[in-house]
Amino acid sequence: MDKSASILSTALKLFVQYGFHGTPTSKIASEAGVSNGTLFHYFNTKDELVVALYNQTKEELNTYLFEKINQGETFKDKFRNMFVYSLKWGVTRPEEFFFLQQFHFSPHLALVPAEDIAKHSRQHTQLLEGAVQAGIFKNLPTELIATLAWSQINGMYEFLVKCDLCADKKEQIINEAFDLTWSMLINPA
Repeated sequence: MDKSASILSTALKLFVQYGFHGTPTSKIASEAGVSNGTLFHYFNTKDELVVALYNQTKEELNTYLFEKINQGETFKDKFRNMFVYSLKWGVTRPEEFFFLQQFHFSPHLALVPAEDIAKHSRQHTQLLEGAVQAGIFKNLPTELIATLAWSQINGMYEFLVKCDLCADKKEQIINEAFDLTWSMLINPA
């Protein structure tokens, strides 16, 4: 693992454990096995490190999701894949999922350039806009639909990590939650 990757990996672990403010860069550098100077060679500030980790994590999630989403034939299949595989990614990568949750409710989100946010959400937005234009989803702002869907995914994630359920029961609950989310968003006409 190169030094930059080691710093990012260590930062992820520490940010999840101690939070952004509770994790000094000196601790990240020490646990990554690099000097403070080396850390600041790759990332000029702690904020820059946090944003770089966010961008990397979002890229990993999006790459995974869009391989799965594109396997769907209908819009409902694609939306189901987005919902289900977001949860599956989160359950198998809890540090990354928790980091994204933490990041979205932190002041660091304002540091991400608008073009990066647009890049991260472009395919999701196109999928949701297409459903609204086709009359599948209610005529609501795409951002609202995305927020409602993401809220359901976050809530399900919290439930799944706190409950000790067998794989079959998890699958059943995920499918039921998808059906509820779908029912909430579809156009009844």
